[in-house]
Amino acid sequence: MTDRFPVSDEVIRRLKAATGAGGWIEDPDSVAPYVRDQRSLFEGRTPLVLKPRTVEEVATIVSICHETLTPIVPQGGNTGLVGGSVPFETGKEVVLSLSKLNQIRSISPENNSMAVDAGCILADIQAAAQNVDRLFPLSLAAEGSCQIGGNLSTNAGGTNVLRYGNTRDLVLGLEVVLPTGEIWNGTRALRKDNTGYALKHLFIGAEGTLGVITGAVLRLFPKPTDITTAFVAVPSIATAMDLLTEIQNATGGQASAFELISQFALDLVLAHMPGARAPLETAARWYVLMEVSTSDGEGSMRTAVENVIAGALDRGTVVDATVAQSVAQAAALWHLRETIPEAQTREGASIKHDVSVPIAAFAELVERGTAAVMNTVPGARPCIFGHLGDGNAHFNITQPSDMAANEFLKKWDEVNRQVHDIAHALGGSISAEHGLGRLKRDEVLRYKSGVEINLMRKMKRALDPNNIMNPGKVVDI
Repeated sequence: MTDRFPVSDEVIRRLKAATGAGGWIEDPDSVAPYVRDQRSLFEGRTPLVLKPRTVEEVATIVSICHETLTPIVPQGGNTGLVGGSVPFETGKEVVLSLSKLNQIRSISPENNSMAVDAGCILADIQAAAQNVDRLFPLSLAAEGSCQIGGNLSTNAGGTNVLRYGNTRDLVLGLEVVLPTGEIWNGTRALRKDNTGYALKHLFIGAEGTLGVITGAVLRLFPKPTDITTAFVAVPSIATAMDLLTEIQNATGGQASAFELISQFALDLVLAHMPGARAPLETAARWYVLMEVSTSDGEGSMRTAVENVIAGALDRGTVVDATVAQSVAQAAALWHLRETIPEAQTREGASIKHDVSVPIAAFAELVERGTAAVMNTVPGARPCIFGHLGDGNAHFNITQPSDMAANEFLKKWDEVNRQVHDIAHALGGSISAEHGLGRLKRDEVLRYKSGVEINLMRKMKRALDPNNIMNPGKVVDI
């Protein structure tokens, strides 16, 4: 961003005029939340935050920026974790917030689809689907504030990937404002469309570097009527994986979530989160939070889950277990999982990793990663949890009790390198669901082939030759 000119007063005037009164922010105090990322790893500057109300206004803004070579940082709910949604420190970019494009355009229960604006809050989309007896399965801890455009731009994961796939798998069509200001309307609610390149997939996961997603057609599913939630203590990750196989076999692949939680992670929640209670009498090294659901009848899933758990208890491959008897009990179990990141923050500094490996390599990742980290930072406390069902580990490390936070955080790069190298050696990825953003843009060069990186750069140059769309994120050209 150092080779850019500051945004001129004339450009700022034109951008303000494009959105009209109430469509922009420039007061520093009001701008502050838009330039600081969720984890406070990055804090940038901008002379202007734009908040358009229509797709046409977005197109006008992008056209002006294209003409004047003004960089744009598209932003949804700003809940990202890799610095992809905030500007650099130079103050030479404008922020484009999609928060006012927040209408649900249409719902078709018959077609199991919903058309939405990019600024719709994820929880509102879930509720709208529920109102027509349907399910939109994307579920994240930030669902009360994250926006679907950001979810699409980062190809968000979450807890239901095991059953329904990533966000990419939940999209039928997209509407995108291209870097020239042209609008591509690809909002076709089709399951099959074999007429050339699948353009929507260029923009899903691109983190706003190829265009601005302004609308989408989403896939809906029948609303589950039979949901069983269980919290299970297991002696090892290997036995947890065996349990997953048994559950899938017994239910015909109906497990929608299968979350792994370490004892230390659970201990942090019980210590720091008000109202959290231990769900089991017996402690273990590892726990599984699972959910199995179906729309076929009521009671069949519970019976299948209870039978599998009973058999595992008899064999000693499950130490203890509880099956939720109500919606409130199920919510309490999920609260234990969803508040782990906040509890870890309250405990102290942490070095975090969002890695994935083939499911069969999950236990080896944890074993080798833990050994490497403990050798580098004696006394470090691994806080490991994540989506065992899809191979995604949040391999987080909490500072040693006897080490100052600033001294611990000096080990960030070294610890990252160790964990990332191990994940890569096991055929995995250094970013399972959080994206690259700014945080991992350079780190990924170590793990992707030159062919891959060059393809990414070619796509960026082809669609955004002026490099105005979220420059410096994902891939540097």
